[in-house]
Amino acid sequence: MFSLPDSWVWDFWTVDDGERYHLFFLFASRALGDPDARHRRASVGHAVSTDLVRWERVADALVRGDSPAFDDLATWTGSIVPDPAGGWFMAYTGTTRTGTGLHQAIGAARSADLTTWEKLPGPIVQVDGPWYERAASDGSSWADTTCRDPWVMPREDGTGYDMLFTARAAAGPLGDRGVIGHAWSPDLRTWHLGPPRSEPGQGFSQAEVPQYVDLDGRRLLVFSCFGRDLADPRPGLGGVWAAPADGPTGPFHIAQARRLTDESLYVGKFVRRRDSPDWVFLAFLNDSPAGFVGAITDPLPVSVDDGGITVTGPGVVTGRPDRGTSPR
Repeated sequence: MFSLPDSWVWDFWTVDDGERYHLFFLFASRALGDPDARHRRASVGHAVSTDLVRWERVADALVRGDSPAFDDLATWTGSIVPDPAGGWFMAYTGTTRTGTGLHQAIGAARSADLTTWEKLPGPIVQVDGPWYERAASDGSSWADTTCRDPWVMPREDGTGYDMLFTARAAAGPLGDRGVIGHAWSPDLRTWHLGPPRSEPGQGFSQAEVPQYVDLDGRRLLVFSCFGRDLADPRPGLGGVWAAPADGPTGPFHIAQARRLTDESLYVGKFVRRRDSPDWVFLAFLNDSPAGFVGAITDPLPVSVDDGGITVTGPGVVTGRPDRGTSPR
């Protein structure tokens, strides 16, 4: 388990440089007292490991920008890919105060060594146009402008990059607008916003921290949603979900999502071990009888066979993302 004695740790993403695994994570001081206050104090930390179990914390990666900036409140979840210009590219979420809520947008940073990061001019992606909801100050829509949790992937044909992100549709019942946003880029520098890759009205007000994964031929969109944020709210009956995917950019059939974990785990990620065909599953420790935990699990075993996908460990609901509780 990765934990910090003086800080809560929650959303995370990983990258493998060929020698070490790198864990990037959101953290905030426990001196805040209230764990719900952590979101507006989040920075991006960094740790390294050779086995995904024993982690060494190293220099923090990102902190909020100087005002006025799109990330002058906090830096939130992102992902990392190799940069064709050399080094590494990180897409991350920035937040700033606006109106009655928070304005979220996606920015970028690059690094030669995964240790020292330089922010690029941003934001690189914001929601706008006919497809996506923007928060209204009169309370007629969601309190925040939802544009966060970018998952960047190189295209298999080498023609550029796709980005999936957490978003909300511009129309539909207020509690049922959760969609997977999409943008694309030829070079990681210039980004073009496109329509969502899932439809509203699928049972979720938001689908957080998306990850596309092909588990040996089983194509899935993995995301998280609390029970309170279902279109039909069922407090406590959320967690990590997995939905069928037609491919890396969907369409994603999130109405068919099945709950993979209970709410003791959140922000689940499938990670492939470097020198092995094996997959493992990581998540952060969320709810417990004593309250919010704020740490990251050790790897949970994953098996893929003719019977489906099985995850084993505490907090797993059914073990299989293709069975179990659905949002409907």
